Amino acid sequence: MLQTSHRQHAAAQPDMHFSEFVALMAMMMAMVALSLDIMLPALGVMGQDLGLAANNDRQLIITFYLMGFAVGQIFWGPLSDRFGRKMPLYAGMAVFIVGSILAAATETANAMLAARVFQGLGTGAPRIIGTAIIRDRFAGRGMARVMSFIMMVFLITPILAPSLGQLLLEFGSWRMLFMVLLVAGAINAIWLWLRLPETLSVDKRLPLSRKRIITSIGISLTTRQTVGYMIGFGFMFGVLMSYIGSAEQLFVDVYRTGENFPLYFAAIASSTIVAAILNAKLVGRLGMRRISHIALLVIILLSAIMALSGFPKELPLWLFCIYMSSVFFCFGLIAPNFNALAMEYVGNIAGTASSLIGFYATGVGALFGFLVGQSFDGSIRPLMIGIAALSALTLVTVLITERGKLAQPHHDQDA
Repeated sequence: MLQTSHRQHAAAQPDMHFSEFVALMAMMMAMVALSLDIMLPALGVMGQDLGLAANNDRQLIITFYLMGFAVGQIFWGPLSDRFGRKMPLYAGMAVFIVGSILAAATETANAMLAARVFQGLGTGAPRIIGTAIIRDRFAGRGMARVMSFIMMVFLITPILAPSLGQLLLEFGSWRMLFMVLLVAGAINAIWLWLRLPETLSVDKRLPLSRKRIITSIGISLTTRQTVGYMIGFGFMFGVLMSYIGSAEQLFVDVYRTGENFPLYFAAIASSTIVAAILNAKLVGRLGMRRISHIALLVIILLSAIMALSGFPKELPLWLFCIYMSSVFFCFGLIAPNFNALAMEYVGNIAGTASSLIGFYATGVGALFGFLVGQSFDGSIRPLMIGIAALSALTLVTVLITERGKLAQPHHDQDA
């Protein structure tokens, strides 16, 4: 059975087995990736149907979703600290389902972008509240281990979603994609209603007041480790969003992979799953800092090699896939550990802290993803420059946070 220091919170329901807990948390958080990646094969035809004339404009279908996702995260965390974890989760899934219905029915670009914002607002709830639920039960290396297991399940989504999107396009309209999202949202809502125990007891709930929220944000922003790894995670999320925003154009327009695009996308995404498995096995022995810092240095090394090569406009397809797989293997070692490090000392305000971290990371990631995506010039060069710049900024942030030290455990939780 799932080991937790908060079993008393689940008095009304039996506790979940560890594997079911991981699966539910992963499926809830996977709604974010599913809402992004299932769209990728359809961006071209959606752009034509909705009047998004310029090729780079099709990326707005991704960007506006991320904007809603970023903004939504501001609210869901404080609400979950006040009303418990489950009721705000229900509300968020309802918003997502409504957004999916609106997107499926829309006829114009502006209406589609508005519906995507609505979808993003809704998926902010499972992402933020899911992290708070995990922090309710685990801390430090334990949380990093759980996040790694969740990432294993979560990262199956980028492997399967583009292929699913391509398959649906073979048999019908892109509108079917939003019906799939609607069904997935409904399944998640029913599952959490039937099986998830409440993890935040009434006596630990915090008032929903301006003073309390400002105080919680102040605690988060004055906790060196929290703010440092929050900023670093934002830059690394920018690497992810830069790739996702450009992927369809890179593989279809640059490398002419056509309908095989989902296969290449899946192959690169699979490297992150391998990293998540490795992290789950090693984090208890090596610690969060050692693993994530070494992985970051590897990305810096790869970026230095590309810089010394003059950031070539086009690599052979096989070499580009190896390069991106290596980057995302390292990302799989960085993301769960940065997230756990950011949350380590703010467990008593987990909902609000998760909101702040999620809002910042998503907002920064969406911004840099948009800038890199809009810089697309028919080559891979803007993406490689973006990865190099963002990984360098991440390294600077970590060095400042750790006072110049890398890969060294500092305290009991990460010793």
